[in-house]
Amino acid sequence: MSNSPHVFDATMENFQQEVMDASANTPILIDVWAEWCAPCKQLMPILEKLANEYDGGFRLAKVNADEQQELTASLGVRSLPTVILVKDGQAVDGFNGAQPESEIRKVLDKHVEAPKEDPYDAAHRLWENGDVNGALEILTELNRQDPENMKVLIDLAQLKAETGDLETAEQVLESLPPEEKMQHQAKQLAARIKFMKQAGELPPVAELQKKLEAEPKNAEALHQLALQHVLKDENAEAMDLLIRLMQADSTYKDGIARTTLIELFDKLGNNNPDVRTYRRKLYTLMH
Repeated sequence: MSNSPHVFDATMENFQQEVMDASANTPILIDVWAEWCAPCKQLMPILEKLANEYDGGFRLAKVNADEQQELTASLGVRSLPTVILVKDGQAVDGFNGAQPESEIRKVLDKHVEAPKEDPYDAAHRLWENGDVNGALEILTELNRQDPENMKVLIDLAQLKAETGDLETAEQVLESLPPEEKMQHQAKQLAARIKFMKQAGELPPVAELQKKLEAEPKNAEALHQLALQHVLKDENAEAMDLLIRLMQADSTYKDGIARTTLIELFDKLGNNNPDVRTYRRKLYTLMH
């Protein structure tokens, strides 16, 4: 049984009070399931997650079909899993079979007040969905409300960098206290901004690859293609090219291959497996 206050086991004995009567105040989502039912096991964690996320907007009543055969029959269940939404003592909605979370939310949101989303989480959801301007708007307001919130400041800098406003991104990073500048996310962003500034107007990847096919040791092409990979977060490919550049010409642009590798190590952090691999390769080359 779940430890959540929003999830409980429904039985023939408690059904009237805990489901039918209680639904006058709080919608009750009934999940009829069985231990042998694979789709039931897929569905239940999603329902429990939603019950906790909605934080009292509804309660989840779990009915074990094998242990509660009389109750299962009285609910008219013909297949498992069966989900029924009860409100004011009446079944108002439901579905059969395992459903994706998005579809379950649609059912719930017709009858249950959706939980209020934390603005910071909302900004990140918009960001992940590609709505950079929407995320910027929320984070800018959060920054206005709490200018000392370092997480918001670094996110703002990162979004500004993504939109190409490197100057503002650098200004935000420079405004951070010294101890915050040493945090991994800030160091990672500082390195990314530097790479973006270095990149400038790089030739297309296909053109650089063609040049390297003709001249495998072309230092400029190796460096430029490495930067292209960095900007796409293809870090292993970038580090491989930088090692090749060191092998071809370790003095190119005052040893920029080694410098860039070290900046990449900083950007990704010591726990990154690619960093460990290419740090060893760099050490071998230098010794």
